[in-house]
Amino acid sequence: MTGIRFEGVTVAYGDNTVLDSLSLTVEPGEVMALLGPSGSGKTTALRSVAGFVRPAAGRVFIGGRDVTGLAPHRRGVGMVVQQYALFPHMRVDANVAFGLRAQKAPRAMIAGRVAEALEMTGMAAYAKRYPRELSGGQQQRVAIARALAIRPGVLLLDEPLSALDAQLRSGMLAELARLHRELPDVTMLYVTHDQVEALTLADRIAVMDRARLRDCGTPQELYRRPRTEFTASFVGNANLLPVTVTGDGRVGLAGTDVSVPTGGAAHGATATLCVRPHLVGLGPGPNTLRGRVTEVQWRGATHRVAVEVDGHHVTAEVRELRETPALGDEVTVHFASEDAVLLPAGGTNG
Repeated sequence: MTGIRFEGVTVAYGDNTVLDSLSLTVEPGEVMALLGPSGSGKTTALRSVAGFVRPAAGRVFIGGRDVTGLAPHRRGVGMVVQQYALFPHMRVDANVAFGLRAQKAPRAMIAGRVAEALEMTGMAAYAKRYPRELSGGQQQRVAIARALAIRPGVLLLDEPLSALDAQLRSGMLAELARLHRELPDVTMLYVTHDQVEALTLADRIAVMDRARLRDCGTPQELYRRPRTEFTASFVGNANLLPVTVTGDGRVGLAGTDVSVPTGGAAHGATATLCVRPHLVGLGPGPNTLRGRVTEVQWRGATHRVAVEVDGHHVTAEVRELRETPALGDEVTVHFASEDAVLLPAGGTNG
């Protein structure tokens, strides 16, 4: 099994640093998602593993081997990109065979590997079609089959679903999860700006922003107990409210004392309270706050209700309401102490 290690990797173009001192280990067989906004450095990190960019500093290891100066075709990695990159003049089976032919694999081996990869991705019946005869989702399956045909120890996926519509994206996400289960020895590095993809597929998520690694943990850790405001807002939606610590387990919020875990924060310290919208309820309850409704959105199974509380916006996502409050109505919202997380005020972890 093959893992990946970044050791202080920096990539710069002139004075513009696009990846700053990245140190990160992807364990063998793990799916690591690199999650962040455009320009965060996530694709540059992936391309440094592929060998398409040369670090200005630091080293990249694949399977314990330093590959920093190694040519891309000698790294033994498969890669899937957002725009499929299929050869339009080649049939599906020839596209899938391309990497094997480039490696000068024996013809008999090529036929078996192509058949295996197409079967694994559900594309065996389309082997003799051209890319133009396939849907976007089918083309992406072919691109994945091509990457898997060389039996890589590492599979790199760069925004592989972003060109698909919502329904196709959901189906392909399920397919990738199935492939991960069927190929437990393949290490996957998955670049995305979509939190749902990262939460669904990844064993761990590395959160990136402005060329730096900001946080890393399991999806559950980052969602339930984020360590920074940036992580809280980028991995899922979050209510982020300024508070002041008033005592052990108490903070002042909008003129009200509420009970939350303070983790030993000093009395009088300013902090940010994080509560996920689906953990905020309407009506009286623990840690009740009063405010006025500013927006109501119906989302099928749920209603999203925005409430202004003493100049701060609090969003509650609740099961579909039989009767919805009107804009301007005065309502109460509440949350349980154990559902709140106290974060450093304005903290970005670097």
